Amino acid sequence: MTNLQLIIRLCLAVALSGVIGFERELHGRMAGLRTHILVGLGSCLIMLTSIEIYNIYRFSASVDPSRIAAQVVSGIGFLGAGTILRSRASIRGLTTAASLWTVAGMGLAVGCGFYRGAIVTAILALFSLFFLNKIER
Repeated sequence: MTNLQLIIRLCLAVALSGVIGFERELHGRMAGLRTHILVGLGSCLIMLTSIEIYNIYRFSASVDPSRIAAQVVSGIGFLGAGTILRSRASIRGLTTAASLWTVAGMGLAVGCGFYRGAIVTAILALFSLFFLNKIER
């Protein structure tokens, strides 16, 4: 992977995650712009690291690049759980937890070069967060 490809992937992860985080920020949620950017960026870096490890050791050891990246999926669950609050009969933060999980998936997709999937996911997630919120009200 060239340095330019690396920079493009990291920047795209920031941009896509930032769009989702900005929407959360506009609605005053606990996990907003910066949190979403960091989750997407970190996920992208983890995927890039997995690919790099595979490229380094593919001829000398049995290496599965998806193993490290797979831990992101479960690890984000802990972060998302921290955004969920129960207050008497209501629960808040589920959508933000789901958006963090989605952003992590987008970061992994960008990291492995699956740009179309990440971009379409960002568009659909933004549609779900912004427009469906108006329909629900």
